[in-house]
Amino acid sequence: MITRLKPIWRDALALLFAVWDARTPMTARLGALLALAYALSPIDLIPDAIPVVGLGDDLLVVPAILALAARSLPAPVLFSARARSAALQRRLPWLLPALGASLILGTGLLIWALWRGLSGGG
Repeated sequence: MITRLKPIWRDALALLFAVWDARTPMTARLGALLALAYALSPIDLIPDAIPVVGLGDDLLVVPAILALAARSLPAPVLFSARARSAALQRRLPWLLPALGASLILGTGLLIWALWRGLSGGG
């Protein structure tokens, strides 16, 4: 499963680098914006309140949108962005797992705090 997700994460990270390149077409930039909006939106395909499964759609849908947007990049832009992405991943191999774990932990703590607050804290 993880080996299938590696190219998606690679292209997602590459798109984030390519967004700042002047040669990047507007469709790729809009795809990146759409992925960011989906990640930050309270409206999801599967609500985040459902433990584990709720975060799963964010961990799959957002990189998939970014990977699809990366396909609209011109070859030189994609090559340069993938090289930057690979360099970052080699220097910081723990970055993506750490970000994922932080997202899951932070969301869990937020849900726990809201649950305690709404149930009277006792």
